[in-house]
Amino acid sequence: MAEIEREAMEYDVVIVGAGPAGLSAAIRLKQINADLNVVVLEKGSEVGAHILSGAVLDPIGLNALIPDWKEKGAPLNVPVKEDNFYMLGEAGQLRIPNLLMPPLMNNHGNYIVSMGNVCRWMAEQAEELGVEIFPGMACSEVVYGENGEVKGVVAGEFGKNADGTPGPSYEPGMELHGKYVFLGEGVRGSLSKQVIAKFGLDTKSDVQKYGLGMKEIWEIDPEKHREGTVTHTMGWPLDSNAGGGSFIYHLENNQVYVGFVVHLNYKNPHVFPYMEFQRFKHHPMVAELLKGGKRVAYGARAISEGGYQSMPQLEFPGGALLGCAAGMVNVPRIKGNHNAMLSGIAAAEAAAQAISDGRGGDMLDGYDDAVRQGEIGKDLKKVRNVKPLWSKYGLLASLGVGGADMWMNTFGIGVLGTLSHGKTDAAATEEASKHKPIDYPKPDGVLSFDRLTNVSFSFTNHEESQPAHLQLKDASVPVGINLPKYAGPSARYCPAGVYEFVGEGDDTKFQINFQNCVHCKTCDIKDPSQNITWTVPQGGDGPNYPNM
Repeated sequence: MAEIEREAMEYDVVIVGAGPAGLSAAIRLKQINADLNVVVLEKGSEVGAHILSGAVLDPIGLNALIPDWKEKGAPLNVPVKEDNFYMLGEAGQLRIPNLLMPPLMNNHGNYIVSMGNVCRWMAEQAEELGVEIFPGMACSEVVYGENGEVKGVVAGEFGKNADGTPGPSYEPGMELHGKYVFLGEGVRGSLSKQVIAKFGLDTKSDVQKYGLGMKEIWEIDPEKHREGTVTHTMGWPLDSNAGGGSFIYHLENNQVYVGFVVHLNYKNPHVFPYMEFQRFKHHPMVAELLKGGKRVAYGARAISEGGYQSMPQLEFPGGALLGCAAGMVNVPRIKGNHNAMLSGIAAAEAAAQAISDGRGGDMLDGYDDAVRQGEIGKDLKKVRNVKPLWSKYGLLASLGVGGADMWMNTFGIGVLGTLSHGKTDAAATEEASKHKPIDYPKPDGVLSFDRLTNVSFSFTNHEESQPAHLQLKDASVPVGINLPKYAGPSARYCPAGVYEFVGEGDDTKFQINFQNCVHCKTCDIKDPSQNITWTVPQGGDGPNYPNM
């Protein structure tokens, strides 16, 4: 096939991803210099369509970016009024006194929000400043310059046939070039993954770790609704099968966010994260809250959990990694949006200065240091050992030793140093023969639901004639290796039912239902053979989250 010719547009800064990091960067750039040409490219059908987060927002990033956000109508309407921490058993729960929790775990001053709606509002602020925002524009390729630097991206390629050849309505897309390119794609972004590998940005950092976060929005009985209440749980139903926990946030309009996180370093390939979430809702405490209510939305996405020691180098020739593309989540707080915003601000300030100095296409010296030495680094450094302690020694050690370590770090005393995470989540998966299958209760259709029913509440849509955006490096691996050795874990770790083994014996085939994909990236992370690569589908496809 002849090389595709594309038109090119030139900008000062090209930003991939209209999440909190990318939008913060865009806003800050225009605040510093209104004459800068800034574009934000978003793969979702609209800003916010692919945003899924808990979310209890620490407003530190928003305070730094738009101090008068309240007057400007930011959708932070529900301040946290009450914090609860519970350890669950199958039939009951034990409340952990708030006094035992390190101060950083206190949610006083934070807000229960829809990050999708926060991003929609931030996009309005950016556009008022003159930022160009193009939703429905998936960025499918990195464009490199003469010296190997990142020069831009390809966006807006549409109309390929299933085999990858141009279809009758093919549009080649455009190249968008910038003096600097910011990658704010979120966790395990496809371009970020390529750039990290090309420039060896992770050679000096620990392995990145991940969790799978699943979330439902429920409308509940008004008599049970407690606006502003935040509840976190650990323990049942995961027990020793996997690390993780839950969140239950009461927002406005009698709605509750019910979320569940499963750490992806579990050993037993029979673990079924989605069904652990569904089982959790049958705990007496949770079931009583949801009884008489209805589930109105569902979604899932991976969460970066490596923290301080797993952040790669943030600068590369021609650009920078922002927010969750680099992994800036504070695991015990289950918060990363504030750090994403702060990283966008820091990158914008570095780029604005560089452009003012007549530079472009080089290393944004100072950005990496600003992140590690500033508020983000301080936030992540205090909690850096919680995840590795949990991974190696289990929940109780994480609570005890990890809690003590957080208390000590609060006072500037680092006794344990910085612990290593060890294996990747894919490598942590053990052979099925070492573990027993897990018998999960069948969903009852009232509190718990099958995957395909729930996926319909993510409002996901993909044009079926396009190539599958979930690509196998070797088509023989799923049936030839993963099924006999690991009991076909992709049929379980995917929270959207994308992967299936159909048929029996020699007739078994591996089926990819890419139309179901909610873009969580778990397959790219957890596949034990690292045989699945997640790439972007054509722009606008995927989930359409209303107010996640």
